[in-house]
Amino acid sequence: MKSGDGMGEGADAPKAAGGEPVAAVELAGRLARREVAAETVVRNHLSRIARLDPALRAFITVGAEGAIEAARALDRQPVPVGPLHGLPIAVKDLTDTAGLRTTMGSALHADRVPERDDPVAARLKAAGAIVLGKANTPEFGFGAVCANRLCGPTANPFDPRLTSGGSSGGSAVAVATGMAALAHGTDFGGSVRTPAGFCGVVSIRPTPGLIGDAARDLAWSGLATHGALARTVDDAALMLSAMAAAEVLDPLSASAHRPDPNVNSRPQRIAATPDFGIAPVAAVVRARFAEAVAAAEPVVGPITAATPDCTGAGRAFRTLRAAQIARGFGALAGTEGDRLTETVRWNVEAGRRLLAADYLEAEAIRSALWRRFVGFFRDHDVLIAPSASVMPWPNDDGEVTTIDGAPLLDILDYLTVTFVVSLVGFPVVTIPAPQGAHALPFGLQLIGRPGEEAGLIAFARRLEREAGFAWRAPAIAAA
Repeated sequence: MKSGDGMGEGADAPKAAGGEPVAAVELAGRLARREVAAETVVRNHLSRIARLDPALRAFITVGAEGAIEAARALDRQPVPVGPLHGLPIAVKDLTDTAGLRTTMGSALHADRVPERDDPVAARLKAAGAIVLGKANTPEFGFGAVCANRLCGPTANPFDPRLTSGGSSGGSAVAVATGMAALAHGTDFGGSVRTPAGFCGVVSIRPTPGLIGDAARDLAWSGLATHGALARTVDDAALMLSAMAAAEVLDPLSASAHRPDPNVNSRPQRIAATPDFGIAPVAAVVRARFAEAVAAAEPVVGPITAATPDCTGAGRAFRTLRAAQIARGFGALAGTEGDRLTETVRWNVEAGRRLLAADYLEAEAIRSALWRRFVGFFRDHDVLIAPSASVMPWPNDDGEVTTIDGAPLLDILDYLTVTFVVSLVGFPVVTIPAPQGAHALPFGLQLIGRPGEEAGLIAFARRLEREAGFAWRAPAIAAA
């Protein structure tokens, strides 16, 4: 289900040589120099959405009329209003946008139109971004497949039968195919990193608090954060720079630092782990990971096999996640349970079974894990890990319940390689490994110290430019 009209005719989104969408940084420069009008850029992206999205389902709602009006207003400005001036973006449908339907992927909110922007959406607009529409997400962001009762499933642009990953799958597909120059996402247990890896794009999950968030209900909890998805490292850094801001009503904001994407620091002590010592990981992922590490070493130097001790991480994450979901959605499940997806109900029930002692024990485990990560990063600058334990699977298969034929503990088990990092709040840049002859992309997590996004971005940029760890357009994007 989509709303909005006014899609203009025109060519595809601005193209580079070979027919691929241009980088957002390059497009931003053209817009700032008035070489192209924002309205033209927006209409071209809307035309691309009209052509590609019926098969991909990256958007729940497209606000064409509002986007064109916003573009015209920017074109009337005498100077660029900010670093994202005129750039067409997608915003994940968990985040409120004033005047544009925000469903949270739930049929319960099918007609919900917020009066106010979420603070992060407001920040993006203030930087000059134009919101094209709301990117698809599973209901309330809970689910491995990016599908809900309103829209979906979002198709993987490299093979439409397969999943885009959850829960920021719509955002990943929008940028992978050039339907948006940049995309906003959110990440609790891997929700920008898994889709980025599956769709061959870049994502940044920053240190919690870097993107100050006054709207976060549990202000002291850093498990979830906003993030950026883009086709290049510099594009993702540009979007992060627009979202990052101190927020007096966010207690985590005081300890985070605004990144400088231009820092050219070169981390020297690199470690890699396929599984953090605890994660179930498919054999094909282990093979692709080893291949990617080998491709990186000629550029970054020796990479040591090592991991922090992650004992107890699975128990802690499951407890903390379930407690937060039960608190946030328990009442809704009690009154509207039959209208919620099975995945949401499962998550709520897991939280309802918890005791206060369980929660406190999980926080103690998390604290110990964080200290072990700090100790590990005294001896290492970057830790490399896969962005998912599995490769993309058919959308029709639903949740991941086995890996290589072995049953998993539950539907969260396949997220272990990403939720470990969520627990400790270390920043992560996800980049695509060289794809070579492989049919599907493969993503790597590059994990750094809290507050050191600048060095991590510089490291990712180096791999992108010197070792081919870069976005490759799916055939549909170049068509």
